[in-house]
Amino acid sequence: MKHTEMILIVEDDAQIRNFIAYTLKQEGFPCQSASTAQNALVQLVSGQFDLVLLDLGLPDYDGMEVIHKVREWSQIPIIVVSARDMDSEKAAALDGGADDYLTKPFSATELMARIRVALRHSSRFHGVMEQTVYSVGGLSIDLEKHQVSLDGQRLHVTPMEYNLLSLFFRNMGKVLTTQYIIKEIYGPGYGNDTQALRALMAALRRKIEKSPAKPRYILTEIGVGYRLADE
Repeated sequence: MKHTEMILIVEDDAQIRNFIAYTLKQEGFPCQSASTAQNALVQLVSGQFDLVLLDLGLPDYDGMEVIHKVREWSQIPIIVVSARDMDSEKAAALDGGADDYLTKPFSATELMARIRVALRHSSRFHGVMEQTVYSVGGLSIDLEKHQVSLDGQRLHVTPMEYNLLSLFFRNMGKVLTTQYIIKEIYGPGYGNDTQALRALMAALRRKIEKSPAKPRYILTEIGVGYRLADE
């Protein structure tokens, strides 16, 4: 199946770059590549791309700088593909504007799954700006009516639980770091205390999950944050 979405691969390791390009072409995705941050930025400014696969360890600039520069003018999905596996570095990239983080080594299957999620999220954001009803599985939210439903039955949630769930639905499939969620839910002056968020998350999961210990909807990204499952 051929796709129209153009993907930019930013990777200085030729072997990995070729592997990713081969995988994309096998799946029908057109792609171009860059081995430096400077070349990547030139291509992004002059070309039409739908997604960026970005290595952080580039020879001229750190990939974090690329994220910050791109986010000054574009909301194109950025998936970090890096050997850096520390939770703090993952969180920094996601807080800095990346949409997802894939640690090397990775499989072609996992890479394509992350790409499809990011493209679906981008399509919703750009093509359905007026959308007010979102759903995944049996869970749905109506942002206009401020209502949450589970398997067709209206669900009673507190205002804080509603705010948390709506934040996830607006970012379906995207990893949200703990600090980003705290800032959005409690405000920028709340600080770094995660205890209130953990309690709020536990209360929400008890209402929407059949098995809160094995969640289906809100998934934990260990050491980083949470993600609302995308189908």
